[in-house]
Amino acid sequence: MKVGWRRLVAASAAMTASGALLSGCGPVADTGKARGASSSERSDEENFGSTALSFDYVGDSGVDETINQTLEITNDLPVSVVPVLSFKALDNHDHVLRQVKVSTIYGSDRGEMVAPYGGSFDILRFSGPGQHDVADVRVTVRRTTVASIPAGRHAVTTQALDSRGREITRFERFSAVRLTNEDDIPVSVRVAYVVWDQPPKGVTQQAVEVTAIGSLTEVPAQGTAVVHVTGKAAAAVARNSNGPAVSIKAYNSQ
Repeated sequence: MKVGWRRLVAASAAMTASGALLSGCGPVADTGKARGASSSERSDEENFGSTALSFDYVGDSGVDETINQTLEITNDLPVSVVPVLSFKALDNHDHVLRQVKVSTIYGSDRGEMVAPYGGSFDILRFSGPGQHDVADVRVTVRRTTVASIPAGRHAVTTQALDSRGREITRFERFSAVRLTNEDDIPVSVRVAYVVWDQPPKGVTQQAVEVTAIGSLTEVPAQGTAVVHVTGKAAAAVARNSNGPAVSIKAYNSQ
């Protein structure tokens, strides 16, 4: 199912400025739809925040081998930020699907994801009655703070390795993950092992199982780091290798 890109503007992400730093913990702000985000009725502080973050929900890009149910995040501030978002699922008529729970893989709803200046994304998960009727989401920015560890402009890439350090596919039973950072600054990331469902035609694919591999890991500038697969992650890889669709995703965190 191809869902069009719908622009959602964070109408009042509460933030304050002091020198080169920004910090915020203001009133909860329901972004609503872009056409309903009238900044003229909001304070100067809220207007400042309204231009900081904006969102596009993409159910299905229409391109093969791309992730479904993504939340594209645009950060117009010249710093990396940590948003705490909440969501309401909407149907084709923009009615709220009240029984559908929306959660994320990267943690933009938990303050675990760092959004760099420019573009980044999170992946949404839907559950509950009506989960297959989601056509859009309404985003609320509950809090935004400056990241203590800046994110790079490029995504950190992942490569599955066997027990001897040889490159293998993510579908095999791998023992470690090599992380590669193309940017000129060191970054800190978390790694998620994601198992995807196999939906019928016309239904977006979503994550049915997400397991953390390792913990927060620093990847040096223009360098690599290796995270070993142990514990619950090793069990998840053993259970799902050579089976369903899987991904190994690294995302900026702190």
